[in-house]
Amino acid sequence: MRAWGRPQLVDHAKKLLPGLFLCIAITIAAMLLQRVEVHFAGQPYLEALVLAILLGVAIRTVWTPEPRWIPGIAFSAKFVLEAAIVLLGAAVSATTIAALGPALIVGIACIVALSLSGSYAICRALGLPRRMSILIACGNSICGNSAIAAVAPVIGADGDDIASSISFTAVLGVVVVLGLPLLVPILQLSLTQYGVLAGLTVYAVPQVLAATLPIGALSNQVGTVIKLVRVLMLGPVVLGFSLLAGGLRPTQSRSNRRGPRLAELVPWFIVGFLVVLAMRSAGLIPQNLLPPITQTAAILTTIAMAALGLGVDVRVVARTGPRVTLAVTASLIVLGAMSYGLIQVSGIR
Repeated sequence: MRAWGRPQLVDHAKKLLPGLFLCIAITIAAMLLQRVEVHFAGQPYLEALVLAILLGVAIRTVWTPEPRWIPGIAFSAKFVLEAAIVLLGAAVSATTIAALGPALIVGIACIVALSLSGSYAICRALGLPRRMSILIACGNSICGNSAIAAVAPVIGADGDDIASSISFTAVLGVVVVLGLPLLVPILQLSLTQYGVLAGLTVYAVPQVLAATLPIGALSNQVGTVIKLVRVLMLGPVVLGFSLLAGGLRPTQSRSNRRGPRLAELVPWFIVGFLVVLAMRSAGLIPQNLLPPITQTAAILTTIAMAALGLGVDVRVVARTGPRVTLAVTASLIVLGAMSYGLIQVSGIR
């Protein structure tokens, strides 16, 4: 492991500052815009989380960040959001999880398995290569870009496969965050039902926060728990491909392929979230600390949303092949239909 001295840490921190300050500035602007909404409309129709994404996307559309901005933006999009997820463990109690029931947990696993199979079948039917089809299926069914990044080295995917899979997923993920709340009145979903739908369909954990917080705290809690259970499926999936998909990897890379590391199977922030959740449930976190912890998590999440927006170039849609676009979109629609079916069958109210 590399040992970092104080000079190296200071130098690394300095490299993070430009991009980090940019994300913080976008967050402040988003919060001010939310206050303007409240002042003139009486309520925030677009929460700061969503506004941060939109501002980030708008800025990225007219301006490509220079190299000096990239480290801080990447830090905000990854570590800041992971820290926010850990803190969000304080907002979820074991009672919420227990209320889901074992049947729903089994249902989540079944949805992931069916979505993997269905997405892969759609991709292959549209003539996409096997490795790209697997990447799209895993990204759609589990946790978006994180799943694609974890599975790619296991199956020996090349840069083109990864870029094609991630590019449209990044854009579509933002579209889902903005559009999913519109289904609440159309499908007459309760807070719990919407939380389940968001947790089962939205790609990334922070995007679940952006999609559920504007609807209600209960939707946020349920959606977060559902999504984290879904993310935990990444471990068995990566392990399964590592054991069974050797034939997909190029011959020269098979002998050099290491087994998946524990961090690839269970990300650290998932463990951190569960530890904080257990502390909250055991009463180890004082009640008066819960509001500031939750507020801090919300601010960090908004900063991460700004970074997410800065990483989305809407022009990639024009460069993405129509078959990939159709495959990702169709796979998401199928996943949404199965998720809504699970809500109806399980009798969630």
